[in-house]
Amino acid sequence: MLDDALKSEIQDAYRRVVDTLELTPRYGQRMMIAEIARTLGNIESDSEGKRTSDTHVCVLEAGTGTGKTLAYLIAALPIAKAHGKRLIISTATVALQEQVLNQDLPSLASHSGIPFRYALAKGRGRYVCVARLDQALEGTEPNPTLSLFEQSLQTQSSDFTVIASDMAQAYGQGEWEGDRDNWPESIDDAHWRRLTVDHRQCTGRRCGHFGACAFFRSRRELENADVIVANHDLVLADLALGGGAILPDPADCIFVFDEGHHLPEKALSHFAHRFAVHGCLRWLKTLRSSLTDLHQALAIQPTVARLLVSLPELIHNLEPALGDVFSMGHQLAERPNGLADEEATHQSRFEKGQVPDALREQAQQLLVMFASLSRCLESISDILRESLDPDKQTGLDREQAETWLPLVALLHGRALEAHALWQAFSEQDVANEAPSARWITLSRVAGEPEVEFSASPVSAAHTLAKHLWGRCHGAVVTSATLTALGRFERLQERAGLANRYRYQALPSPFDYANAVLRVPKEATDPGDREAHERAIVTFVSQLADKEAALVLFSSRAQLRAVDKALPASVKERVLAQDALPKRELIERHRAAVDRGEGSIIFGLASFAEGIDLPGDYLTHVVITRLPFAVPDDPVGATLAEWIESQGGNAFMRISVPDASIKLVQACGRLIRKESDRGTITLLDKRVITRRYGQALLDALPPFRREISR
Repeated sequence: MLDDALKSEIQDAYRRVVDTLELTPRYGQRMMIAEIARTLGNIESDSEGKRTSDTHVCVLEAGTGTGKTLAYLIAALPIAKAHGKRLIISTATVALQEQVLNQDLPSLASHSGIPFRYALAKGRGRYVCVARLDQALEGTEPNPTLSLFEQSLQTQSSDFTVIASDMAQAYGQGEWEGDRDNWPESIDDAHWRRLTVDHRQCTGRRCGHFGACAFFRSRRELENADVIVANHDLVLADLALGGGAILPDPADCIFVFDEGHHLPEKALSHFAHRFAVHGCLRWLKTLRSSLTDLHQALAIQPTVARLLVSLPELIHNLEPALGDVFSMGHQLAERPNGLADEEATHQSRFEKGQVPDALREQAQQLLVMFASLSRCLESISDILRESLDPDKQTGLDREQAETWLPLVALLHGRALEAHALWQAFSEQDVANEAPSARWITLSRVAGEPEVEFSASPVSAAHTLAKHLWGRCHGAVVTSATLTALGRFERLQERAGLANRYRYQALPSPFDYANAVLRVPKEATDPGDREAHERAIVTFVSQLADKEAALVLFSSRAQLRAVDKALPASVKERVLAQDALPKRELIERHRAAVDRGEGSIIFGLASFAEGIDLPGDYLTHVVITRLPFAVPDDPVGATLAEWIESQGGNAFMRISVPDASIKLVQACGRLIRKESDRGTITLLDKRVITRRYGQALLDALPPFRREISR
């Protein structure tokens, strides 16, 4: 049980913060603190501190205005410290991460009376590699072949030399910590790739610049931190590396996933694999052309010499096999009649994820070939890495190892990626279990035809259940939108969250009666596209001259069509996402409202979440159609097929719950503060004509309703 001392510490800290900052205590916030404390405080552990209980996760839906961040920090931090665990705060967006790091944690440290240290965790690729920076200043690359391999991604220019020089000076003088995000100017991706490394290329403690390494300096800060701020991608990347590679071991952590509804989709993207055939042929060609230099530099080492001798045959066997799979991919993903090769990207999905036997046989051959290539490159890479250790005698000197390791490690990573993709295409899916989605994409890269093979699981539930929820000491998942149709089942299914965990939808502090939800007589069925577009044009044209409105579209084509059809007098008030960067668009909108003028934002799906326009900056949200997912997503389509094959109804099980979440998010753009008021208009008549419509309306907050039937 949560002991009295911890309970008192949490209550006292909350009271101090509320009193010092003159905050208004909120019922939902107090409930959230209590629920988190009850869950995390009652986790049972053995004598070594290992968790023994299975009710260690709580899932809390808390709407805008609840004060989620303060609630989970106040409740979880004292418990994490008392249990000897680290508190990992993970967000989905940079904006929230910056808010937690730069506002919420400093405020808590100043006013709560809880002593703690905090740090930001980022992946290795966000930090400059001091060794690479040194090479850039000397005008040398790690080796000439690496330059050749990356020349399509890199640019030789005086700009790069200037940037490298400025960075070296700022880093050497302690004016910059080596973090890309904190450099005062934007950095071209091609330039940055020359200044950073991945985990395979990094030599760690064996590097001559280890003591000055920006990444390992940040890691040392993490070792002393009670609270670590990260993001979902970094947490998932750490889990993919086995856990404890970047962040502390999951068993030693209590996680808080803010914006937790993004976690399942982020996880899916981490477990997907892609393979571009011509892209692979290009890097194999580079490897073959570098073999002479590799022999001259490294063949003095007997094992490396033997491995290098095997490479020409491996490459020789791979190239025709890749040519065959390119041809087969082109045939299987044949473009529709009338669509020329150069006209557009074309995607072809395998029904139920099942690939033809002939392609599976080719995949199995490629799997064996890339396994051999991966082992060979890994062995060479290991010897080169050992050669950097002064205590190891490999027969290679340090300079040669440092020169060639970046290239070999890079190629090893490419070979592993290829192996993973062909393994996914070789495997037979288990009967009665959800299959993997598999598809082919035809495109043109630098004017040349390309065939890309892709594979992805249709659900990340099993992986998250095993590697995250099953391993962590405790966890909190929170967001303003976690339920679908008022229930948590959809999130449980997608995120692998067990029924035994604690679930709670907390009350909102807002009075939703301040807003009106309207389905006007102009609403039409989007199935008649032309009539629907005319209805949108008519409705937008009737918006008041000084209206501050957000019009949400489900497709770019419709946004453009409506924008084009508007009268000039209305069009001059429209700010279209299609034409302006997001930040500039928001700034222009705010400026127009400040001048007392009308402004209408035309936005796509990304504007239905994360846009914060309180008060007079937004008084009318127009939702042009119900936000059902586009049916051509290969992963979603494969999952739907499987559900139907099991006798289920994919539309009611996936499409409607997912649309419910998105509809709640879209409506949530209007009420951002307790004093906000306005109108939400839905121009999709299906919400009153289809049987699922009432369920979607019932899941929305209790707005006043004006529905024309």
